[in-house]
Amino acid sequence: MIRAIARVLEERTHAAPFGLKALRYLFPDHWSFLLGEVALYTFIVLVGTGTYLALFFHPSTAQVVYHGSYAPLDGMQMTEAYRSTVHLSLDVRAGLLMRQTHHWAADVFVAAIAVHLMRIVFTGAFRKPRELTYYVGLTILGLALLEGYLGYSLVDDLLSGMGLAIGYGVALSLPFIGANVAQLIWGGPVPGTADFWSRMYITHVFLLPLAIATLIAIHLALVASLHHTQFGGGRRSERRLVGLPALPSYAPRSLALMFTVFAVLFLLGGLVQINPIWLWGPYHVADGTNGAQPDWYLGWLIGALRLMPAFDVTILDYTVIPNPFWGGALFPSVVFGTLYAWPSIERRFSGDRVRHNLLDRPRDVRWRTATAAAFLSWVLLIFMAGSADRAYILFGWSYETQLQIYRVLVFVLPPVVFWLTLKICDELRRNEEVERHRHEAEDEARAAANRV
Repeated sequence: MIRAIARVLEERTHAAPFGLKALRYLFPDHWSFLLGEVALYTFIVLVGTGTYLALFFHPSTAQVVYHGSYAPLDGMQMTEAYRSTVHLSLDVRAGLLMRQTHHWAADVFVAAIAVHLMRIVFTGAFRKPRELTYYVGLTILGLALLEGYLGYSLVDDLLSGMGLAIGYGVALSLPFIGANVAQLIWGGPVPGTADFWSRMYITHVFLLPLAIATLIAIHLALVASLHHTQFGGGRRSERRLVGLPALPSYAPRSLALMFTVFAVLFLLGGLVQINPIWLWGPYHVADGTNGAQPDWYLGWLIGALRLMPAFDVTILDYTVIPNPFWGGALFPSVVFGTLYAWPSIERRFSGDRVRHNLLDRPRDVRWRTATAAAFLSWVLLIFMAGSADRAYILFGWSYETQLQIYRVLVFVLPPVVFWLTLKICDELRRNEEVERHRHEAEDEARAAANRV
């Protein structure tokens, strides 16, 4: 039967050469290469669960009165968007499972891309000829952050409404063009017009998923055309790729990973509560809530906004650069700008312009590893600053004292991490050299004993 199907397909598509090449494609056997696949399979869950949610969600700001099954909200005025989300969560069959799975998948999707990016940077997989592959992956990360922000903003609960208000403030802080940008996007003051809600919904469910899916396809095509990178050792070299063929070795392993990702995400969605919006209540400009935090991948932006002292640039009573600009716009621009410039910066300082198919072990390129570790510690420290309010609530630590400590550590910690990373790399290489000499001495002694 398989031969008959293959013969029919070949007669009508002439796809046999492509199929044979695909079946013989080699995949390096290393766990770190699975991070990109985790992101891919998580995106599939996002699309599937998001399609289900779109069947029941109403992206409308029309005011309604809630009379659903959740008694604490009965008789409360809210938007149709929030009411439909509460109804979806508590009354639609499998609605809460799908919504929580979708939310968990969004968190895991960004996490998988971020960890995958770390592997790329620390091992030098961004070097020639894979710069374009790196840029495409980095763009996917940026779009994923925006997609997640819009996704949890759509439901119009108190947490997401506060997030949109922060975003509105950041847009207003853009020098000279802020007011026009905010007016163009929101159409008016927060929470924006009904047209803004429709634009946000179309962007979240259609434009950004289409853009991300297209970039994922381009990313995979580039990886396949250039072949995977691999770590050195054994028979592996710049010209020889050693790995597992797609069939019968790698495809079953990849399918097992896919179903494992699906299972874990749906288990999280069914067993671990996330973003219970009925507890936060509907958004109102005069209300605030405690105990609710934005998704983890926005923590670095919240931390940057909190760490920046009250500093505006004012000229002749005109505020040219308002305070939210530094943490909300400049900081993420610096982070992503540095990441986009990373291949060019390394090429400029190293003078390395040759093709690379072998990866570096981080310890073997100590300066790159130390610089990347220092940069990562800087971002993570600012990320931790975003939880200062929760540390105050949980442990009673002074909020102001925490911010002062973080403001000092932002300048102190990266140089310390840079120095420590250099020392660790040197020590690891020194221990390897000692072990190599010991093994060589043992081999020589064994050979001498055999000769005797």
